[in-house]
Amino acid sequence: MPHLRDTLQALALSPTLHAPLDRFAALFLRWNRSINLSAARTHAEVLEHIVDSLHIVPHLTGAARILDVGAGGGLPSVIAAICLPDSHITALEPVHKKHAFLRTAARELALPNLEPLAIRLDDHAPADYDAATSRATFDLRDWLLAGVARVRPAGIALGFEAVPRGDLPAGTQRHPYRLADKARAIVSLERP
Repeated sequence: MPHLRDTLQALALSPTLHAPLDRFAALFLRWNRSINLSAARTHAEVLEHIVDSLHIVPHLTGAARILDVGAGGGLPSVIAAICLPDSHITALEPVHKKHAFLRTAARELALPNLEPLAIRLDDHAPADYDAATSRATFDLRDWLLAGVARVRPAGIALGFEAVPRGDLPAGTQRHPYRLADKARAIVSLERP
C-alpha cells in the first residue's frame, strides 16, 4: 500500500497534512472499537481508507460548499475538511452513534468547517452545493443522479468506483487511480 506521505506528494497536497490525518486515524480506531464505524481494525487498514479518500480531494479543490452523504466514519468528509480548510463540508449521517463520532472529530481535530447533521438525504432540503460526494452508501448510478440534483448548475457529483460500470449516466467522467494493487476511479458528473 502506498505510504500516506507518498500519496500526499502524488496528489500535490501539503506534507503538513500527514499529522492531522494520522490524528484522525487514531481517533477513528479508538471509536471503531466500540461503535463499528468500519471493518478496518488496524492502523494500516484505516490508512488505506484515508489514502482512498484523499483521491477525491483534488476534485473538491475550489468548492466552497461540499455535501457528503452517508458520511459514516468521516470518509471522505473529515478528510476533505482537514485538507480543504476554506471549504464548508456538510456531512449527512442519520445513524446517531456515527453522527456523534463526526461531531467529536470536528471538535477534537479543530475542524470548524465540518458540519455533521444527523439526517438522511431525503430529509435534507435541496441546496446549491458546489460538489456532492458519497462513498459506498448508495448504488453508484443512483448516487450520481441524486447527487447531481443537490448541486448548483456546473456543480459536480462525485463517487468512488471499485469495479468499472457500463450503466453510469451519460456525461460521467472517470478519473482512475491505483489503491495498492487495485484499480479504482473517482467518477464525476457535472450538472448542466
